[in-house]
This record gives sequence, C-alpha cells and structure tokens, in this order.
Amino acid sequence: MSEQSDLLTTNRKALTINLNELKYGTFAEIGAWQEVARMFFQAGGASGTIAKSISAYDMAFSDAIYGKAPRYVSQERLALMLEHEYHLLHERLAAQRGDRTTFFVFADTVAARNYKGNNEAHGWMGIRFQNDPGGPPSDAVIHVRMWDRENVLQQQALGIIGVNLVYAAFYYRDNPEQFIKSLLDNLSSDRIEVDMLQFSGPAFKGVDNRLMSLNLVQFGLTNAVMFGPNGGVLQPSEVLYKKAILVERGSFRPVTHVNVDMLNCATAQFVQEPLVKGKEVIVLMEITMNNLLAAGALDASDFLSRVDVLGDIGFTVLISNYSEYYRLTSYFRRYTKEMIGVALGINNLLEIFNEKYYENLEGGILEAFGRLFRNAVKLYVYPMRQDAYDRYLTTGQTPSAGSAAGHSFSSSVLINAKNALVSDNLRSLYAHLLENHYLDSIVGFNPEILSIFSRDVLRRIKEGDATWETMVPAPVVAAIKRRGLFGYAAPAPA
Repeated sequence: MSEQSDLLTTNRKALTINLNELKYGTFAEIGAWQEVARMFFQAGGASGTIAKSISAYDMAFSDAIYGKAPRYVSQERLALMLEHEYHLLHERLAAQRGDRTTFFVFADTVAARNYKGNNEAHGWMGIRFQNDPGGPPSDAVIHVRMWDRENVLQQQALGIIGVNLVYAAFYYRDNPEQFIKSLLDNLSSDRIEVDMLQFSGPAFKGVDNRLMSLNLVQFGLTNAVMFGPNGGVLQPSEVLYKKAILVERGSFRPVTHVNVDMLNCATAQFVQEPLVKGKEVIVLMEITMNNLLAAGALDASDFLSRVDVLGDIGFTVLISNYSEYYRLTSYFRRYTKEMIGVALGINNLLEIFNEKYYENLEGGILEAFGRLFRNAVKLYVYPMRQDAYDRYLTTGQTPSAGSAAGHSFSSSVLINAKNALVSDNLRSLYAHLLENHYLDSIVGFNPEILSIFSRDVLRRIKEGDATWETMVPAPVVAAIKRRGLFGYAAPAPA
C-alpha cells in the first residue's frame, strides 16, 4: 500500500480525475451494482469525466451488446466489454474532441456474495486508456477475490479498488511498483485480494508481467501467482478449478534431471490413483517466496531465469507465499475437491516432520497434519542415497559446492519413504501415515542421477565446469547457454 502520509482518500482520487479535463470515458459494470461509477458521481464534477455509465445485468441484453463469452464473470467477457465500449467511445467522440482528450473505458464483470452466501465472490476489472490524445490505447487488467462476508461491504470494496485502478492507470503508469501497491489504498488484503494482473500497450512498454505478478505476492496483495509454459500470466482459479493437482516444490536453480524425474515418476503414480483416474490433472512446479528471497533482496533476473527455464521444458509454475505444505494444499482446496499429490525429496519430507515449524499452531504438528492430509492428499517421496542422507542429518544440507566436488556417491543403499527416520516421538505418527498410504515411495526412478543436486550444478555453471551440462535436460542446457542464465559465460574462442 502507499505510504500513509501520501495516501489519498478514494473520494480525493475520484475528484482529482473528474477535475482533469484531459480524461473522458465510459464506465461499464456488470454485477455488484455500479459501485465504481458511483464513486465518481459522488465525488462531484463527474460530467467532465463520464461520457456514459452502463450496466447490462440481464444475460440477453449483455450478449446483445457485447457478444457471447464462455462465462459471464471471465477475462474473455471483460475483454469484449473493453473492446466494444472503447470502439463506441472513439467512434462517437473522436471527431468532436479526440484532439484534446485521452479516452478511457473502465469495465468490470463481478459475482458478489449471493443471497445464500454460497458462491465464489470474485471479478475481473480493467481499464483501457490513451496516454495522449489520438494515441493508441493501453490496458491494465486485474482479477479480484472479495473476502467480506456481507454483499454491501463487497460492493464498497469493489468501488474503492476500481477507483484505485483508474487512478493508478493515469498517475502511476510510469511506476509499476507504485501502481501495484496503490491498488489496496484504503483497503486491506483481508477484504480484497488481487491474484492476477496484466499490463499491455505502449504505456507499459518494457514491463514484464511476470515480475508484476511476483510483486503481487511480494507486496501482500495475494499469496500465489501462476505462469504458463509460454511465460504468460495465468489466473489460478481458472487453471485449478475442479482439477486433480500434483505439485513439486523446489528451488529449480536450475532445474535438473532429478527434478524432472521426480515429477514424471510421481505423475505416473498419481494418475493411477483410483480417485484420479478419469479426472483432469494439472501438474505444477512451485517456488516459494522464501526461496526467492533466500539471498536477502529479490533478484528479478534470477526469478525470471527459473521461470523461463521451467517454461522451456513445458511446466506450469506457481510462485507462492506458503512456506508450510499444509497452507499450500489449503490454498488448492479453494478451487478443487479432487485429489492433491505432492512430490518431494527425503530432505523436504524430514522438514515436514520438524515440529519447530508448527509452534504458531495451537495443536502443533497434529493440527498441521490434520490440515495437510485431509480430503485426499498424498505425498510421493523421491529417494536419496544413504551417504547424502547421512550428510543431511548431520549438517542439515544436501551435498553442494565444495562438499560435492570429488564425492563419488557410490552408496548403493537408498533411503525412501519406508525407511526414512523421524524423531522418536513422531515415529508412530509416521507409521500411521505410511500404513494408511498418505505417504508413498516413488518408484521407477533413474538411480544413475541421484547424485545430482541443484546447488552443485549452479556452482559448476559459475566456475565454467562443463560437466554441468550432463546434469540438466538438454533444453535447459540450450536455454542457459542462449540466455546466459545463472552466471553462465560462454568459453572464449580459441
């Protein structure tokens, strides 16, 4: 949010825009009344800003005006609204005032809390606007989720964030971080969440939407964002809705043969589960904000490198603020009742059984596990060689950097879900989870790659040790070399 000393009231923002003779446009709102337009009318001077305010609630009227879309509360419907209203505005007023006006259209399509209180309260909002009179338009689009329990409070929150979006488009477009922070001015994340944001057009030239989405998590507007294999920003509810979900958490710095093998093997087992057969499955690679901030400050190039490489090999990426696995699976439960699988290594499994992470819960580890394993959740555990396992138990780290150099990892003994050891006081709990198939050992893995660790690969890349190329998939090798990722420097010509 903006600094308190600089925080403008919602009324002041609306009035500032109304008094700006350069701005003129349309408000088109479906659902939750016409709260954004109302804010501008109440502020005063709206006749200088609002060319038209419209709300087509009836589906037949809405379809007749904007055309059909798969869903009425969707990004597709919002795009149709923006396109239609902007074309109409330009067609009717460009000749009259186009040389002295920057036109804009604000639109939203929203499902607020219904009478029974059993629906998903969410919506799409966007603004299409000109930077300069006669210039091409730019778009800023967001997806919001409303958490107020009363419809009237949700309407109020929508009005506020709508004004914030319009104001940010006009006054913060050259400062994307300030743009994002200002969306919750005079609000809080307890009332409204922004879980997707997308900029396009000349006003946002050079802006990377993936970084903007990461800022949504970093600044507390949401706890998770998602990117597709092509690097595009995705809306989580649309990707996860009613799907069985398999996720692997990691640093992926860079993604290695082990990461891919773990997920491929877990997927093969997951799709054979009785609760998953015949269901649509989404497979995710997840990185936590804690991991991205491990070095202190957020390194944007490092973040983009990881997302780019995972996308190059076809994975959908989730960035979350959920350090604990039970919070991650609870997040997925917003969108699906289907089975959830988590692929993880022995070291992460042991971390789950570390009681220090649950001191904030009244019920401690039992409460955490009750949340984690309820409603068809299963962990698929990838094995680790005995020597690496022993080192982890001793130092808390898997082999990397200097410790990995020259280490043969010749141990033939493998540690898996069946023979991993947890603290004495938790062994009965562990046995219960194992016997009831909440935990399962991954099978079909490639034993030849178990000595590969991301930190060792990263060290070799930075040191110019070409053996790293044998430790990651071929498309990853090509991407790292092509883009100079993770500190890679091409060898000097002979």
